[in-house]
Amino acid sequence: MSDTTAAGTQARPASHFRWYICALLFFGTTINYIDRQVIGVLKTTLKTDLGWSETDFGNIVFAFSAAYAIGYAVGGRFMDWVGVRLGYSVAVCLWSLAAMGHAVARTVTGFGIARFFLGLTEGGNFPAAIKTVSEWFPKKERALATGIFNAGSNVGALLTPLMVPWITVHFGWPTAFFVTGSLGLFFVVAWLAVYRHPHEHRSVSPSELAFIRSDPADPPVKIPWLELLRHRQTWAYMVGTFMTSPIWWFYLYWIPGFLNEKHGLKLLDLGPPLVVIYLMTDVGSVGGGWLSSWLIKRGWSINAARKTAFLVCALCVVPIFMASQVTGMWVAVFLIGLAASAHQGFSANLYTLVSDTVPRKAVSSVVGLGGMAGAIGGMFIAKLAGYILDQTGSYFILFAIASTAYLFALLIIHLLVPKMQPMDLSRLEARMNAAPKP
Repeated sequence: MSDTTAAGTQARPASHFRWYICALLFFGTTINYIDRQVIGVLKTTLKTDLGWSETDFGNIVFAFSAAYAIGYAVGGRFMDWVGVRLGYSVAVCLWSLAAMGHAVARTVTGFGIARFFLGLTEGGNFPAAIKTVSEWFPKKERALATGIFNAGSNVGALLTPLMVPWITVHFGWPTAFFVTGSLGLFFVVAWLAVYRHPHEHRSVSPSELAFIRSDPADPPVKIPWLELLRHRQTWAYMVGTFMTSPIWWFYLYWIPGFLNEKHGLKLLDLGPPLVVIYLMTDVGSVGGGWLSSWLIKRGWSINAARKTAFLVCALCVVPIFMASQVTGMWVAVFLIGLAASAHQGFSANLYTLVSDTVPRKAVSSVVGLGGMAGAIGGMFIAKLAGYILDQTGSYFILFAIASTAYLFALLIIHLLVPKMQPMDLSRLEARMNAAPKP
């Protein structure tokens, strides 16, 4: 079967197995977010049962963020080193055990330790997923594939307030941590059974393999970690995640408490508004990736398409500054849902910025560095949120920070990569070629 049409355009692949791989990434990301979201849903219950202050809760989130910064960077390099089949399996196994470990914690210190190990191991999820997308999808489909698997974070955040309150009311909060933590172990079995490289998979047709490989080949050169920091593409992604990831974490960990304190919702009442918020984020995640992919198919350059999608998403976040000022709960839910949805659309294109501009062999490493930057930002927001809420009891300042973060992030990204060009590795190749051969 020919891989191209008579007109020279790429033929439709005879198989579509790459989308099954994308579905696996979706489920892995869903579990990742269930495990990290449980503590946010149980915040009020744990504060009451264990006597936490807002600062205590902020310190526990800080411990997760600090470890996530390390785990994301190291996890990215680990995925590039051992490959995603083994690397992703190890990461999911370890974070599942850490999630179940929350069930035996009873003090702020105990929860801090459990969150630290959860953050350290959960950091491998997105480097593995982005590397997998770069290996299984051509550039024209990567934003959509990224948006689809990234929607798993929204589904995880959606399922958690449906599952966890019921489990907690009937069996206690330790059981909630144990049950949700065990889900990842089932995923690992499926991942090991299904995942192979595209050229090794019997379910991938020759035309689909040709489609996956339709982009120009990467330069055959190993890229040291420090070399990545010399390139603007790496810093554009790092700045973008540093400024926007903490906002998403604020939604995950503090919105359930906001709905309880501002609108009086109890544990079993949190489900409907949180479901609405995260259903909206599913639309944003897929829609943000679809928008830039659609524009590219209509002839837009990658640079124009990605940045237009960034701008649309950034503008949709702005109204959230009013969320703490409105009196109606559902109005506040809509404003938060719109902003969270826009975050996920922004995030889908931000991940794709890496696969657009970075050689495949270094994708996980750059995603890891960016995730580290985002987690460092998360450390700051955890401390800041705890301090502001203990001192003022108001969420206004936090929502105001969220409303402007994305526009500033886009401005800096544009200044760093005005044309979204691939990394220029000519100097590195020259150095490698000039080095004496062993």
